[in-house]
Amino acid sequence: MDITSLPVELLHVILTYLSVVDLGRCSMVCRSWHEFILGLDKTLWRQLFLCRPDCRHPNWPIRPHEEPPSWRDALRKNLQASRMWSLHMPELDPSSCLHLFRHRKVRRVWHVGAGCKHKTFREVLGVAGAYDRILLQPGVYEEQAEVVLKVPVEVMGNGKFGEVILLVSIEQQCPTAKFCNLVFMPAWFSSVIYKTSTGHVQLDNCNLEGGQLQVRGPGTCLVRFCSFGKAGGASFQGVSLSLLESCDFSGSSASSVTVEGVPILDHNWAWKHLTIMARSSTPLFDTTGDRIGKEESTNGTHPPCMAIAQEQEHVKETGQNKRWCWDCRETGLGERTVNKGSCSESESSEEQDVACDEEHSFPLAAYTLSHDHHGLSHLLTKPLSWCASGSNMETPELRTFQQELQLDQEALFLVRSIQGCVLRDCLFRDGKSGVLVCNNGRARLEGNIFRDLNYGVRCVQNAKIVMLQNEVCGCWASGVFLRLSAQGLIAENDIHTNGEAGLDIRKGASPIVLCNRIHSGLRSGIVVLGNGRASIRSNQIYHNKEAGIYILYKGNPVVRGNHIFQGQAAGIAVNENGRGLIIDNVIKQNHWGGVDIRRGGDPILRNNFICHGYSDGVVLGERSRGLIEGNHIYCNKGCGIWVMSSSLPQVSRNHISHNGMYGVAVFCQKNEDDTKGRAGGNNEFNGEGELLTWEAEMENEDETLPFRQPISLTLVESNCVSHNGAAGLYVSSNESLSMVGNAVHSNRGVGVSVLQSGPLARLLANCIVGNNCAGVTVETGCHVELHGNGIYDNRGHGVSCHGDGQIVENDVVGNSGCGIRLMESADIRVLRNRVQSLWGCGIAVLGQVKGCVEDNILFQSSPKSTKPLLYHDPNNSTCLLTNNTLRTYSSQRQALSLPTGLWKLAVCFHRTDQNDPTWALDSPLPRPQVETKSSATASSSTPSHPVTLRGQIIARVESGRPNRGSTVCAIL
Repeated sequence: MDITSLPVELLHVILTYLSVVDLGRCSMVCRSWHEFILGLDKTLWRQLFLCRPDCRHPNWPIRPHEEPPSWRDALRKNLQASRMWSLHMPELDPSSCLHLFRHRKVRRVWHVGAGCKHKTFREVLGVAGAYDRILLQPGVYEEQAEVVLKVPVEVMGNGKFGEVILLVSIEQQCPTAKFCNLVFMPAWFSSVIYKTSTGHVQLDNCNLEGGQLQVRGPGTCLVRFCSFGKAGGASFQGVSLSLLESCDFSGSSASSVTVEGVPILDHNWAWKHLTIMARSSTPLFDTTGDRIGKEESTNGTHPPCMAIAQEQEHVKETGQNKRWCWDCRETGLGERTVNKGSCSESESSEEQDVACDEEHSFPLAAYTLSHDHHGLSHLLTKPLSWCASGSNMETPELRTFQQELQLDQEALFLVRSIQGCVLRDCLFRDGKSGVLVCNNGRARLEGNIFRDLNYGVRCVQNAKIVMLQNEVCGCWASGVFLRLSAQGLIAENDIHTNGEAGLDIRKGASPIVLCNRIHSGLRSGIVVLGNGRASIRSNQIYHNKEAGIYILYKGNPVVRGNHIFQGQAAGIAVNENGRGLIIDNVIKQNHWGGVDIRRGGDPILRNNFICHGYSDGVVLGERSRGLIEGNHIYCNKGCGIWVMSSSLPQVSRNHISHNGMYGVAVFCQKNEDDTKGRAGGNNEFNGEGELLTWEAEMENEDETLPFRQPISLTLVESNCVSHNGAAGLYVSSNESLSMVGNAVHSNRGVGVSVLQSGPLARLLANCIVGNNCAGVTVETGCHVELHGNGIYDNRGHGVSCHGDGQIVENDVVGNSGCGIRLMESADIRVLRNRVQSLWGCGIAVLGQVKGCVEDNILFQSSPKSTKPLLYHDPNNSTCLLTNNTLRTYSSQRQALSLPTGLWKLAVCFHRTDQNDPTWALDSPLPRPQVETKSSATASSSTPSHPVTLRGQIIARVESGRPNRGSTVCAIL
């Protein structure tokens, strides 16, 4: 018959009389019939689904107002699940000797209630046969003793939902049973409504009020579209597999679902069928592990990472705060901010006689010594990832969940494994706790919502959990809590608006945390403490009121490839002996430091992008340590790196640029308590009853993270510090510091400003070039060693020294002020330097400076220059000048007026022309010098661990006394 020969309305009426089986046969008649039957999805198929007593809305209880993709598919899945409980039923009559005349066993239907033959539930169980159906009429059925179910039956409420109430305590001792459309309440003598230890039970569209469902392995259960009210819940002990789907848990006074015990290896008959159902219904992966679910998108159901809003915010910030990010080569001197200790000091009349003279108009290009090919010239160029349009960088994108699984076989195994209790599309609300997994239990959570609970999910005591695509929000304490060696996979969840940490990992727990959105928490996003070890990768962590990730009390996670942004505190905080490997993250737009390390924190911070913060990039607080290596720290409104309070970090190979204040600021002030603590090892912190000795921990624990060299002082090496709003390196400290092999250029203040008192500050083999003020300033009372540095083209003095120490074998060329200016120093040695100043003196000795100036080479900047190459205060009788060479264009020798009490003076004059080969920085080449270590020089005793430093910096170390010669070089 042609389907178009009848009106559509008449066909609808006719088809309503057909069963589901007949409708399926109609769809197989021909293509036109098939398309017509499928076209009735929102009418006939929807009506057939909702009229079944074991069915509720397919999206209940999470999204009951949303239409499913297909009512027909939802009905098909529901029928498959409804038939599963009876798959153990024998299909043939036991008397089947006549093989050709087999027939199915007939299931009887028993009616119970008012007006029926059987009045009570216990009575009908005494006469019902295997797999019979029991229909309970509306009413209340109460039993005064425990009911033992020995025969597999199907019990169904015959009426609207809520009209049939069972006040019973049932123990199942048969292979299978099914209950549908019922309200269960516990009997007066027990809080357990239903329990089974061997068989399989299926609950469809039931309500369990005030009692517990208990399943022990190898027993199993399938619970669908059920409600668990106040004091109601489910308890699973040693189950190999059970499935709870589309259930509502509300008002619980304890955990709504408790899973404990190692899954029993013995399986009952339903285990195989439940496994197939759990795998086929998983929206994430098919049997081959390929992704078939929806991909992440900004227009999906999950909240987007606010990329557009962030971009608008970034444009707004860069527009309103242009003073924080600039290129010093493109801005004028009139815009600069002058800082104390750099160029703001007032010069005396004596200094003004030898100060820079910018009114000269003679060309300098032909006479300036070339210094472009020094060892650190490669650090003066911008990284390849810098955007051409401005001071910003291209940051890495987040990996998708599928990409992470391809790289992590352990996570892929957890995704594919089906074990323990499986909860899918359930709603947990308004109670104490959602799910508790403990004592080696196993649980899998997919697509659930945990809302307005005390704890959302707790996993403790060697338990293992898999959480996929859940929403955990509004919890009064932590959203997800793992402790006591718990493990598992937490992926693609939306964890937000919780009172404590969104994810709390402690006491040896080691989960894998992938591709989650953890945001809007009232405290931290993720907390790792108490020896917690986690792998935290590719997550979005934002808008939390405290640190995005907080590591403390021996917490030691691997934090890789996350985006941590727009937090109201630090992006990552490492405190109280916390450790961790923090690599390849994007940490931006946080109100406090991008990374904050304090009180014994000792992480490895490598290859991160720390940018656009409203405060400092990296903060190293009291008694902190750590390796800060290879990071891009830029466009923060405060300092790039701020070191304070007796910290001993190692800052290596970072790009620190375009920050609003100092590039690296060191404000370490050692006090007596710190000295005693380090000497005696008595610095202890009490966290959950554990005594922690921070320095002893670092020395005695087995090092599981990549190798790093031990240090006993603040070490700043091989960094590029450029385009910052104040000094490149600002040191105000009373602890030792070494600055080795850095490129400090184009900063708006001084290149290096040292206000350090007491211990020695060493500046070895650095390149300090193109800063808006002086290259290096050393204040009164400071003790410094400048060795093997190249100080070029700064707009102030090359070196301005008021303190003590040594200035040995440096190249000070092309600076606008004096090359080296010595003032008010107690004892200073200036040895074997090469100096050329554009406008001022080469070396100026002012005031009552003590020490010696010897074996230096000074180059005249131009034949028209009127400034002396070597100026000595006539009133100074305590500084020795000897064996200095003055290379000048003048044909007449200059005469120096020297005081009568001077010990010795030997000045050699050399007349030269522009093409003279001695008029160059040669033998050695321009400093700093970096020589690549050849493989031939590598000794057999080289350690097997990877070494991060790739080169050898050549420098000779001078002794502290003027009458001693130089000693051996230092190799870094």
